[in-house]
Amino acid sequence: MISVGILSDTHLQTANRAFVQKCATAFAGCDAIIHAGDLVDIGILNTFKGKDIHAVRGNMCNWDTRQLLPGQKEIVVAGYAIGITHGAGPRHNIEERVFEQFPAADCIVFGHTHHAVCLQYGETLLVNPGSFMGTGSYGAAGTYAILKITNNGLTASIHTLANQ
Repeated sequence: MISVGILSDTHLQTANRAFVQKCATAFAGCDAIIHAGDLVDIGILNTFKGKDIHAVRGNMCNWDTRQLLPGQKEIVVAGYAIGITHGAGPRHNIEERVFEQFPAADCIVFGHTHHAVCLQYGETLLVNPGSFMGTGSYGAAGTYAILKITNNGLTASIHTLANQ
């Protein structure tokens, strides 16, 4: 089994202690990390040293990060095609728009809406981990996703961080 930690919309200039601690807890058993954009600064990815890291830029990333990260990318993990994008525009039909970017993918990871979603779109698993740092309404706790790849296929689950 391969376990992939998925986060998005961290909106941080630097990896503060709370972020590092939350990541250590949430992604301890993960083999790889996918960040679906709005890191703000590329240095955030240093938190995940030792893991296979895949990231895309988002609309809130700084200039340097926008230059270093692609707007979208596709990776293959254990034979499964995974499309990664931040997403853009209104959230009411974002699933349709990201599917158009990766119509042949087995799984599409996206962010942007700060709304955690894990659902099947035809044969494709769509995963939006929500906002890791809890930038939702009324002090909502942060969310993230774990993608598991086994001989039986792909499954994903949404998790909520404890408010500290």
